[in-house]
This record gives sequence, structure tokens and C-alpha cells, in this order.
Amino acid sequence: MATQPVNPSRRSFLKGSTAAGIAASGFQIIKPELVRGASKEKLTAGIIGCGGRGTRAVNDLLSGNPNVELTAMGDLFEDQLEKSIRRLRDPEEFPGIQDRIKVAPDHRFMGFDAYKKIIASDVDIVMLATPPGWRPIHFEAAVNAKKHIFAEKPMGTDPVGVRRAMDAARKSEREKLTVMIGAQRRSQQEYVQSVEKIQNGEIGDVVATYANWLSGPVLKGEEFLDKKKGLDWQHRAWYSYVWICGDQVVEQHLHNIDVINWVMGSHPISVVASGGACWRPREMLYGNIYDHLYADFVYPTGVRMTSHCRQFPDRKVRRVDELVVGSKGRTDCRDLGQKADVSPYVHEHVEMVNSILGTGPYINRAMAVAESTMTAIMARESAYSGIEVTWDMIMNSKLDLMPKRFDLEADFDIPPLPRPGEYQFT
Repeated sequence: MATQPVNPSRRSFLKGSTAAGIAASGFQIIKPELVRGASKEKLTAGIIGCGGRGTRAVNDLLSGNPNVELTAMGDLFEDQLEKSIRRLRDPEEFPGIQDRIKVAPDHRFMGFDAYKKIIASDVDIVMLATPPGWRPIHFEAAVNAKKHIFAEKPMGTDPVGVRRAMDAARKSEREKLTVMIGAQRRSQQEYVQSVEKIQNGEIGDVVATYANWLSGPVLKGEEFLDKKKGLDWQHRAWYSYVWICGDQVVEQHLHNIDVINWVMGSHPISVVASGGACWRPREMLYGNIYDHLYADFVYPTGVRMTSHCRQFPDRKVRRVDELVVGSKGRTDCRDLGQKADVSPYVHEHVEMVNSILGTGPYINRAMAVAESTMTAIMARESAYSGIEVTWDMIMNSKLDLMPKRFDLEADFDIPPLPRPGEYQFT
């Protein structure tokens, strides 16, 4: 059995909550003169990772904050960076932001070290939107440079990387850096209000929780099949490879798992999971991830989370939701609150900028989402290995999936699809 935390209370929730929860935790609003960049009339941002999600994140940031400009962009691939800037400059796709896309040619960076150049380019906000295998390295570098950060979830794909991100998260808290992670439900009003009411006892004691993400497959890189080779191909088809994606339970289902951790105010202490690939062909395009995974988590209080994710063709069932059952009622974690007019994707950036400027509560969600990332990795490793995995085991795991040589043409052996009984948890 894992060692149970002394106080399975609301530590993660209070660290990662939005305004209401943070105010309740005793944090004070940071004075503008104590926050880097706060005295500026305008803030500047640089994006690392210019794919679809990164491009939309830039639009969300600029749409919600007229006092922010984009001044630097970086990506591994030139074609992806140029495509992104063309989209951002298209007023039909992203209206109202074109006058704040101020990325000079010498502030467009390509290659594995593009993140270093973005961080060194005197931006106030570093945006991290590369595939998640890179998140710990980029996050740590941005924190060491004392930058405010927006990072897409998850916080890594393996225990070694996530622990690295956790160390950087602690440092970011000590430095009072604003860190917003793209777990946007934490900025979605109906979720925020509902979670607060759950924790205040509106549905009684929580006795059971459920989390689902059932949808269609996500495939990347199909247009590059005729050019597939080494790390170049794996970055183009990144969603299909465990080392850079984390598998669906980590990359996508983390959203739902994070909500339940938020509700519970803690991470689980153990999990038993099962999964596999029942339809994904054993071909390069489909890589080595599962297409379904089912997990039974146990929290320190004994409450369980039933977690289910799958990506089946034709979206036979579409279910993306959470359910919390209490001794006096139940909730989908939204129905106890009121829906806001603003998109949570935009609102999280508004909250981030307000935190930076000192016009709103201080926000740093790095550790909360890092714990949810590790929770999802626990489930993946349990399903792959067929064993029960505890929090202590995952926090001491030596599993490190990152390549040791960064060269787009380098060969990088891809492990076969994990099979319980053959796959060894380390």
C-alpha cells in the first residue's frame, strides 16, 4: 500500500483553483511592482509550438487581452510556423488581433533550440504548446528565466519528466511567477461554482466519482506518410507515440481526471487499470498507444474514481463528462453553477494577465495539473503492465521516455504496443 498523505484535504485544489478558491486559501493579491512586466503598458508574449492548439491559444490570449502583443514564435518546423502566422494574420479566421501580431522575421525561430531563443527574446509571457513530451524541459527553462507562463496540459509524459516539472513548479511558486495551465475547466464558471459548492457540502459527503472521455481517434501526420523517417516522422505524427504524447489517458482524458482531483482536493493513492488497442492497426501512422483504457482509482479517503477513455472510429459514443455522487445528491460538476458568456479558453488567459498585472488574484496552477498528469500516468502504467500502481511507486519510477539524441533524421526505436505480462513497470 502507498503511504497515505497526512492531510488529504484541499492542497491541490487551493494551489490550482481560480479566484474564489485562491482567495479562500489566504493568498494575497500580488502588488504590480512585485511582478515582472506588470509596470509595462503592454505585455509581450512568445509562443513555442505553432500547431493548431498553439495557434488557437495565441488567439485566445490576444482576444481576451487588448494589452498583449505576440512578438516571437518558435517551432521545430518552418512550414508549421509559417502556416500559423498566416492563420493569425487572417481576419476572417481570427478577427480583431492582427494589429498585435508583431513577429519580426528575426523573431521566428526553428529547431530543437527554438525554445531557448523565445525565452531569451525579452518576452513577458512564454506560451508552451509543443507536444507534451517536451513540456518538462521547456517549462523548467521558462521558470529558470523567471518568465510568466501559459502551458498546455499535460505537464509531461513520464514520471521522470513530471517530477522535473514539479520541481520547477515549486520554484515558480517561490518566485511568485504566474503560471496558467490549459486545464480550462478550472477557469470555466459553472465548474468553478459547482466545485466550490461540492466542497462546501451541498451534495453531502462525496461517496463515488466518475470520469469519461469517449470520442473518435486523433491522428496526426497523415500528409507526411511518404516522408516518414526517424524523429521527424514521430514529431509529425506525435499523437501516436507514447514518449511524446503520453497516450490518450494522459494527453486528453487528463481534463476529466483533473476535475475529479480538483473536487477531491487530492490525488489518488493507487489505481488498477486495463486497456489495449482493439482496432488501431500495427502501422506507423498508429504508433504504439492504446485506443481504450479503463481505470479504478482509490483516493486517501477511500472514495473511488471510475475512469474510462477511448477513441473509436466514427464516434459511436460521444461522452465527455464527470459525475460526483454525494450522500445527499449528485452533480456533473457544472449544474450547480451558472454558465458564463465568455469561453473558458479565453477566460483562462484573462485570469492569467490579471494575475501578472496584479489586478486579480495570484494564480499558479502548475503543481495541481502536474499531480493530475502523474495521476493519468499511473493509470497508463497500470494498464500497460497489468499491476496495481501506487502513488509512491509512480513518484519513485525511473521511467524516462525522452530520446537522448535530438536529430530529426536520427533513428529512435519505438517500443511495441505494451502488453501486460510482457511490459515491465520500472
